[in-house]
Amino acid sequence: MVAPLTIIGSGMAGLGLLRQLREQDTARPVTVITADSGDDYSKPLLSTGFAKQLTPQRLAARSALEVADSLGALVRTHTRVEAIDPQARTLTIGTETLPWSELVLAPGAAPVRPFSVPDALAERVFSVNDLDDYRIFHAAVEALGRPARVAIIGMGLVGCEFANDLVVGGHAVDMVAPEPAPLPRLVPEPLGHALGEAFRGAGMGLYTGRQVVGLEADGVSVGLALDDGGSLSADLVLIATGLRPRITLAESAGITVSEAGIHTDRQLATSVPGIHALGDAASVDGVNAMYVQPLLASAKALARTLTGTPTAVTYGPWPVLVKTSLLPVVALPPTVTPYRWRLEGEGGDRTALAETEDGRLLGFALTGRCVRRKVELARAAPPLLG
Repeated sequence: MVAPLTIIGSGMAGLGLLRQLREQDTARPVTVITADSGDDYSKPLLSTGFAKQLTPQRLAARSALEVADSLGALVRTHTRVEAIDPQARTLTIGTETLPWSELVLAPGAAPVRPFSVPDALAERVFSVNDLDDYRIFHAAVEALGRPARVAIIGMGLVGCEFANDLVVGGHAVDMVAPEPAPLPRLVPEPLGHALGEAFRGAGMGLYTGRQVVGLEADGVSVGLALDDGGSLSADLVLIATGLRPRITLAESAGITVSEAGIHTDRQLATSVPGIHALGDAASVDGVNAMYVQPLLASAKALARTLTGTPTAVTYGPWPVLVKTSLLPVVALPPTVTPYRWRLEGEGGDRTALAETEDGRLLGFALTGRCVRRKVELARAAPPLLG
């Protein structure tokens, strides 16, 4: 029996690669191994479900069984790979040893939790990074039988999108973060303040410049102790303090990794022959881009490589569209230094241009009505990975 091409991970990267592979080769044996349910869904939609009143069932486009049938693959769900043997080209799963012909690592990234959560609060404190996580969080909100009071720790992309979604969906939100304004890694501070004002105008509480130093049970609520001596109370807590590439499995197999992810070249090959990586876990030629467009570009390029046409991936200047309907935000963060921000506009309609000393555009951030400039500015910006 011919050993299959094996993909570890069934997120947008893993299933995106499978779809692209089937456009090139309909017959090659492919096995997908995933630690979660294996459902096919669009991850960006996770932070729009409450506003659109979408149940987790409606967010899943296809079940794992439907994926297997439609794309001609063996999909093993709720299965964790324990070890990779690059020399024997096998995987270890419990007492099983599975052969592979070529291996693709697409394990994604894991939420970072800045502190431990007491066991007594485990069912009231959440991180949402996939559909299975969303199912659990959504069920907890629904179980309250009334609008929830949710404390969100973190004001980055994920925290802001979920805050917007929950408030528009009729829930109450408080946000806590050490930074002075939302979206600190995507936009300059004045634009972050503009988003913060839109959030406050919708009734949200923003506790900037502060950190949560502990959680405790407070009757039927969760008490959050802040580092300035203050406190908050919430029904549920959502931790959105960043993601860390999942590299442990690759590292244990002797593959070169770093905090930025699993190292690959432009053809998404790792340091070990026969093993590739893509998605949130991959650092491609030194670039880790946890956004949809780079992921899709990687899947398309790797599918061509795996079907006999070696193809180097390129990442264009793709702006990040932040799903904050209370104030639209689009950002293309600069990836090189030095640069300076040139600010234009006022109120919620702001433009920030990241430029070199000689005026060359390196990136931008837009809010409100200024987001209509995104195509014009993206055409003038350099590629993320050219």
